[in-house]
Amino acid sequence: MRLGDIANADALGAGKPLDGIRVLALEQMQALPYATQLLARLGADVVKIESPRGGDMGRSSLPAMTDPEGRQVGATFLRNNLSKRSICVDLKSDDGRALVLDLAPRFDVVAENFKAGGLSRLGLGYDDVAAVHPAVIYLSVSGFGNTTDSPYKDRPAFAAIVEAMSGIYDYQARDDRPPQASPVGALGDISAALFGAIGVLAALRQRDRTGDGQYVDVAMLDALVAMTDIVSNFWSMGLTERAPLILENFRASDGWFVLQVGREPQFEALAELIGHPEWLTDERLATRPGWVAHMETVIRPGIESWAASLTRQEAAAALAAAGLASGPCLTDVEVVHDPHVAMRDMLVEMPRTDGVEQPILTPGNPLKISGVAEGPESRVPWLGEHTDAVLGEELGLSADRLAALRAAGVIA
Repeated sequence: MRLGDIANADALGAGKPLDGIRVLALEQMQALPYATQLLARLGADVVKIESPRGGDMGRSSLPAMTDPEGRQVGATFLRNNLSKRSICVDLKSDDGRALVLDLAPRFDVVAENFKAGGLSRLGLGYDDVAAVHPAVIYLSVSGFGNTTDSPYKDRPAFAAIVEAMSGIYDYQARDDRPPQASPVGALGDISAALFGAIGVLAALRQRDRTGDGQYVDVAMLDALVAMTDIVSNFWSMGLTERAPLILENFRASDGWFVLQVGREPQFEALAELIGHPEWLTDERLATRPGWVAHMETVIRPGIESWAASLTRQEAAAALAAAGLASGPCLTDVEVVHDPHVAMRDMLVEMPRTDGVEQPILTPGNPLKISGVAEGPESRVPWLGEHTDAVLGEELGLSADRLAALRAAGVIA
């Protein structure tokens, strides 16, 4: 799906769920930008405030492309900022702080993901904004939360930090090998972003009911404790080792496929399909823990011998036909060209501005709503691209005033 394209165009006349909702985002990297991009995809008008000194840190990530002015635009920024506008304001200056407080009452939502307490120290925390905009929905996303005295409150956090602290790395570790860091990309960021977006939607609904503003406080570690629910739940039920089920990658003729078998009828179907009915009377395999204990000596050799003449897709299809959950481990190029991904409009193409033919690909919107059109989306904003337009339209600042603020380094 290219920028400007529309899916489910029959619903275009119905508008989008968040049409009319306005979001002022003081954000960096991914934990909040993903959330505000999702809100933009649902119709919200998102204005992003960036530092005049280089902007969102995601712009400096790698790999990167260059914008029309020759400035670096990193992959993290490119993935999380479609359909937004960018203004540059120095939050550390008195005039910059005043601009934000003047803007805030014109927006339904003010969202930030600075280190806990960071914006409060700048005079832009929830209490400061609520003083000028009592009905504001204020969203904070941080590593360890703003509203409690977590022992980790003053620590910086990225996705992998809270992933490790959720217990899932240790839970998945095997033998004496070190746990793998960041095994599935930015789970810590995107999970926090999703809870942040849900919190904003719930707070808007609550404001509709009561008229009161709300403070939504999301800790990335909380989001990860929720996402990795098996860690605490299994521990509470006395399970101190890996879950007793078959959940492994197995080799086929052209690579790997994953298989999950967690119930006895599924195990029976597996044994019959791959030609090992004797497993059903083998006392070693009579229990689920037995499956795990004999994975490498019995089950893996049996499954991989059966799959040796099959491709990953053929093996997964045969297992699925037998009622078993299985799928191929796709490579990056296979994901990009997968027919399901194409049919669901799950990749958005943004043309590059630096002469490279291959467009930037960003995951599309997973939410498919029957009465809502998907798209059109606009490219990511260049740094400070909309500063004059937003400040002029929203606050009525004259060209001379904008020039004076720019000369003083307050805006860029």
